[in-house]
Amino acid sequence: MTTPTMPTATGAERRLEGGWFQRLAWGVLVWGSLGLLIWVPFLYVAIRRGHSSDWTAFASFALYECVSLPWAVITAGGDGDPLLGVAVMVTLLTATGLLLFAVFDKKVPVPQSAYGAVMPPQGQPYQQGYPYGR
Repeated sequence: MTTPTMPTATGAERRLEGGWFQRLAWGVLVWGSLGLLIWVPFLYVAIRRGHSSDWTAFASFALYECVSLPWAVITAGGDGDPLLGVAVMVTLLTATGLLLFAVFDKKVPVPQSAYGAVMPPQGQPYQQGYPYGR
């Protein structure tokens, strides 16, 4: 469930709609970089939409990156750290789930007019008023 968007100073809601191709591209970035660039899509969303929850998500993934990299370097000897592996996999799955289903707003359908309904004017095909004498 996503939280409702808050109106800005001008009264408009700040929404960030994303299609499935964009969502999948961000997921490929997360998995393709092996989690090193996991914070990038959340920074993009935080800058574009600007909600406090977006900045919190960005900060949490940036903190994850700042903690996991030194942890991986410290435990580099031997077979590896299974706890680090579990933490990385859970974080990658969480980020992918958020990017695919929770971060972007759903597209609002454009209302269709009924058959035979009067459409509002789309522009002026000819000049209104008295065209002579100007």
